Formats: sequence, C-alpha cells, structure tokens
Amino acid sequence: MTRLKRFDLRDEIHRLDPEKDCVRIMQILQSHEFPWDMARALGIALYRTYAVPSIGALLGRTDEFTGNTRKRYDDTALILGDMVQHGFEPGRGRDALRRMNQMHRSYDISNDDYRYVLSTFVVMPVRWLNDYGYGWRRLSEHEISGITHYYRTLGTYMGIKHVPETYEGFRELMDTYEAENFAYTDGGRAVSDSTLDLMVSFYPERLSAPARKFSMAILDDSLIETFRYEKPSRGWRKGADIALKLRAKVVRRMKPREEPLWASDNPNIRSYPDGYHPSRIGTFPASCPVAHDVDPVAHQDLYGPGGDPGPSTREQPSEAGSAADGHA
Repeated sequence: MTRLKRFDLRDEIHRLDPEKDCVRIMQILQSHEFPWDMARALGIALYRTYAVPSIGALLGRTDEFTGNTRKRYDDTALILGDMVQHGFEPGRGRDALRRMNQMHRSYDISNDDYRYVLSTFVVMPVRWLNDYGYGWRRLSEHEISGITHYYRTLGTYMGIKHVPETYEGFRELMDTYEAENFAYTDGGRAVSDSTLDLMVSFYPERLSAPARKFSMAILDDSLIETFRYEKPSRGWRKGADIALKLRAKVVRRMKPREEPLWASDNPNIRSYPDGYHPSRIGTFPASCPVAHDVDPVAHQDLYGPGGDPGPSTREQPSEAGSAADGHA
C-alpha cells in the first residue's frame, strides 16, 4: 500500500472545487491536516461569542453553559463534527443540522447574531493557522475559499439572511461586530468562567494552574478586557506563542495522518460512553413564542415540502439504535 507523503492531502484539496467539494475539503482539513488546530480555533471562535451581550447573557440565563458545561461542550462538538464528517445529505449530518436548528429556534436569536457566530467559524481557523502562525503549514487561498463555501452552505441551511460571499466579507463582519458589540455582562462572564474551568479539567490536576495561565495567554486583549480578567503577563504571552509555534514545527516533520480523527474520537468528549445519535443530544427547551427574523426550517431541499415537524412528531431512533449508531 502506498503511504501518504506530507503534502499529498494538500495536493488532493487543490484538485477539488472549493464550492462544489467544500464538504470534502473541510473533512480533510479538520480530520487529517489540522485536527488539533481546528478544534482549538473553533473553540476560541465559540468562546468569543460569549463577549457579545445578547449571546453571553442568553447562555448565562439558560444555565446550560454554566450548570452543565461538559455536556454542552460535548453536544456542540459532536453536532458540528457530525455535519463535517457526514455532510449535509440525508443521514447523520442532516440529523445533526436539524437538531441544531431545533435548538436555535427555541430562542429569540437575531439574524445579526447568527451572522456573527457564523463569521467566527470562518475567520478563526484562518487566523490561528495563518495570521498567528500556529499551523504546520499555511492555508492557501483555495483552502480558505473551501472553508468559506462550507460555512456559507451551513448558513443557508440555518436560514441566515445576508451571509457574506467571501472570506474578506466574513472577516470584516466579525471585526466590526466585535468592535461595536463586545461588552461585559454577568452572564457572559459566568459562561466564560465555566468554559475555562472545563478546559483546565482536560489536564492532570498538577498542571491546572499553568494550564489556566496558558489558556488565558492565548486570548486576545479584547476578550480579556471585556470579561474583566487580569491581563496575562508578557512572559506568559510570549511563552504560549513560542510553544504553539514550536509545536507547529514538530508537526510539520511528522508523518501525515492517514486515518481521520473525527470529533467523536476526541477523548475529552465523555458524555456518551455508550454512543449517541445526533437527533437525541443537546437541549429540548420549550418553543420560543417570539417571532424570529431567521427561519431555519423553511428549506424544502433540507426538510421536504412539509418543513421540519420538530422532535416531538418525527420518529426518533431507539435507545439501542442510538448506541449502535456511533460512539463518542
């Protein structure tokens, strides 16, 4: 069997169409080329959203990201991961997309907030790998286009209006929205504290103190100031930057990953030791009575002519089926 060479997967990506083949491009980037980096970047992307009052305060009120932080972390990673792994066609990927839309439509979330959150998913991986220099190689414009088209497709299936057409559009949207909206809220700070506590728990207890300092050191000043944390020292900032760049140099000299590493393979995801099905995870809050300006359930190509019947009427897999369908 021919073994992969270090840049074979990069070359495969460049033989694909960035729009038509955006799911495959994301699969290669997220499960082969940069699984650790993409997970870190997307984690920071979600974390940034807590600094927007309308998002952070909502998450604080629901208590889902403070009282049940680990499960919410696991649910988010698995739902987003299933969409990348299985795409948007009928099957687990589409089930994960439906599940996400069902959860979102239970809250009064503005189109502007939806657009902002989507922009963080597009921009932060590029910043982490290219702008910060933490990737073992840089993303090409072709790959950035593939990421952009993947999230544009996701935005369409979420019913988000006025989704940017280019990476530059997403970057401008994110930077402008943060400059205009970042502000302290008690709810956002509580969600931030709980998230940092969870991140630290992934390390042995004896490393908890330096792990927390390292986690704070990779947050930019806008987040530190918004959440009213003590600013990390220059030493920790520099040390974290050097460590991540050294890691990138080591990874560059490693053999390419031949077997994909999916979100469900992450050992830090522990909420479903007996397996899960995407239609059965997450939260099941009561429907929101407020009229939304985002309609995530009106797409016939996703849900069929009858729309999305919701979790109460659509047939759910059995518990045995859930366990057999996949393992976290």
